Amino acid sequence: MPGGAGIIATTDISRIEAPINAKAYLMCAFASFGGIFFGYDSGWVNSVLGMNYVITQYTGMQPPGPNPTKAQVAAFAIPSSTQSLIVSILSAGTFFGAIIAGDIADWLGRRITVIIGCLVFLIGAILETASAGPNVGLMVAGRLIAGFGVGFVSAIIILYMSEIAPKAVRGAIVSGYQFCITIGLLLAACVTYATQDRQDTGSYRIPIAVQILWSLILGGGLMFLPESPRFHVKRGRIDEATQTLARLRSQPRESEYVQQELAEIIANHEYELQLIPQGIWRYSWANCFRGSVFNPNSNLRRTILGTSLQMMQQWTGINFIFYFGTTFFKSLGTIQNPFLISLVTTLVNVCSTPISFWTVERFGRRALLIYGAAGMTVCEFIVAIIGVCSDSSSALTAMIAFICIYIFFFASTWGPGAWVVVGEIFPLPIRARGVALSTASNWLWNCLLTFVFKIIAVITPYLVGENEANLGAKVFFLWGSLCFCCFVYAYFLVYETKGLSLEQVDKMMEETTPVTSKGWKPHTTFAAEMGVTDKGTLAPEIVEDVERKASVV
Repeated sequence: MPGGAGIIATTDISRIEAPINAKAYLMCAFASFGGIFFGYDSGWVNSVLGMNYVITQYTGMQPPGPNPTKAQVAAFAIPSSTQSLIVSILSAGTFFGAIIAGDIADWLGRRITVIIGCLVFLIGAILETASAGPNVGLMVAGRLIAGFGVGFVSAIIILYMSEIAPKAVRGAIVSGYQFCITIGLLLAACVTYATQDRQDTGSYRIPIAVQILWSLILGGGLMFLPESPRFHVKRGRIDEATQTLARLRSQPRESEYVQQELAEIIANHEYELQLIPQGIWRYSWANCFRGSVFNPNSNLRRTILGTSLQMMQQWTGINFIFYFGTTFFKSLGTIQNPFLISLVTTLVNVCSTPISFWTVERFGRRALLIYGAAGMTVCEFIVAIIGVCSDSSSALTAMIAFICIYIFFFASTWGPGAWVVVGEIFPLPIRARGVALSTASNWLWNCLLTFVFKIIAVITPYLVGENEANLGAKVFFLWGSLCFCCFVYAYFLVYETKGLSLEQVDKMMEETTPVTSKGWKPHTTFAAEMGVTDKGTLAPEIVEDVERKASVV
């Protein structure tokens, strides 16, 4: 379709997206598999660092004898500094990997960027598998390289799914990514539970090596999936965009539905290009911070929203459970099998997440985040109060129960909800870099909690360690307070994007505020605003301009 001639446009807001069938849904959903090795890589480290063989290998200490005291159990552990290094170095890699991925996704494409991430992750996983104590050098190097791969995938898979999924189920499909993260965490817990009693390197090498399979499945599968049509529009490749969109919607490329959806994407991109100056590479990043913080529709405001939303997701304290849960439960001294408790909490996470597939489309993104934060706040404070008031077995059982309820609230709301919103709020010219910055924020705040409390992955072992701050259950007062901040944040700053196309989200953020966004309804199309000819086609000069600019920055 050179020059964009003859692209059928529409002024009917109900016709801006082509109907699709089950095959198209499955293509969109497969990409969420990327969450499995993200979750698995996050999950195995929790249990491996608590294995007797691993502790002995890295410290030289032997496990306590029969009927050990609480102090003996607490002393038999990898030093906090080593735990911190092994856990937090992944976040360093993912932070920089996510930033770099924003550029590569605009240069080479969303799909290719994820495949590259799988290859990088594969190298890191091999190094992790080959590592052995007492020297942590190879393990740290492997975690760092694997982190770059995870950063690539976690940033761009959300972008890819958001751009190819139909608006009616986009939230559910992106939520599937979070569900796959929980599956990865569960698989890691199951594998480490099966190998924990081995007294050889297989105790940790088997769980680490398994993750190689996930990267091969995702990278191999994506080779057979289409590129994002919005990427092709951004690069001015209208013919390729038409072909890709037709494949995604399981429609012939001549279908009016395909043409009208494509016309809306092109018209919106041209509209945004008129607002966002294009230039050399450094300007492309500067565009993410253009505008006033007081203008709800400015790029700066959207970037702040995306990055702060991911920060808030980390503020919930969920990774305390999944990174250091085994260590924490062991420190309580009265739990016979902390690995089993960790497995139970992971299973709750898995079973709760699918609820969001329905609720995110039925009640919306904003409502999920508000009520989820409220539920987590209550549970966190109850756990802290019980832990301070009693150390009996019944109190411990109640603590575990409310931790599970807290996980339920997170898994069904903030877990998937934050990823869904981040994939929807950026306009096409800055979308790849905006999502990359937001994902990098997630990983940064996975490492950095706040300026005052400093580092989650680095300081958490010190917060609960027997020989450190030894806060024990009192650490949940911290998480509860931060969850309350999440509640306030969601009420005043999060928009409702349910049921809107990505192009309609742009218009909604221009015309409304977060508090009133739920009542906003689309009233026109971008094709109608930018120009439709008497023959019902998109004005050819619009398409020609998009092809001419063919932005790669």
